[in-house]
Amino acid sequence: MWHAEDLGAVYRALHRTYGPQGWWPAEGPLEMMVGAVLAQATAWRNAERAIAALKGAGLLSLDALAGLHETELAELIRPSGFYRQKARRLKALVALIGEHGGLTGLLERITPELRGRLLAVPGVGPETADCILLYAAGRPVFVVDAYTRRIGARLGLLADVGAPYDDVARSFTQLLPVDPDVYGELHALLVQHAKAHCRVRPVCTGCPLAARCLRKGIPAGRRRACSGRTSHARV
Repeated sequence: MWHAEDLGAVYRALHRTYGPQGWWPAEGPLEMMVGAVLAQATAWRNAERAIAALKGAGLLSLDALAGLHETELAELIRPSGFYRQKARRLKALVALIGEHGGLTGLLERITPELRGRLLAVPGVGPETADCILLYAAGRPVFVVDAYTRRIGARLGLLADVGAPYDDVARSFTQLLPVDPDVYGELHALLVQHAKAHCRVRPVCTGCPLAARCLRKGIPAGRRRACSGRTSHARV
């Protein structure tokens, strides 16, 4: 059974190793929201290239994105991969913002309502919606991605790596203070740890969580499941 002090120790160990992450790397909520869509199923560096292309063309604004033809948008964000799909998703997200009179009108909605409206956008799932809630709207929601599942399972915090999204999020939030800054920092630290050590094929030498992982190690029969591929291509 995990306790708050256990997850606190993990947080501190990761923070000592990697330092503050300063997520989400964006200039304002619109760029963050665009980045959340562009980062789907690709490495962050590819999303950054697509964001840079939009900025370079002077098109990273609500008015510009709303007036841009979908095919033109797709070409600009080509570096992010799945660019035609992502162009449709971005246009739908911009339309949602427009329906609420702008970013403020959308982001001021109460959390359950805002989450529901984001999830209604084609191609926006729980992870993307919660990224927007946490990093753009500053809401205390914990983002669950494949790295969260992988590390949580390997540490023994999660009994089932394939558990429903909300159940995994609850496993973390029930052990953390209700603080969006803490949620965001831990999420970012877990991503960094997954890149550095807790990969699909883990690099255990020098891992700051190695002792805890060994102590709470998963049964041999579940090791393969907990080493599955990520839903993103970042690691």
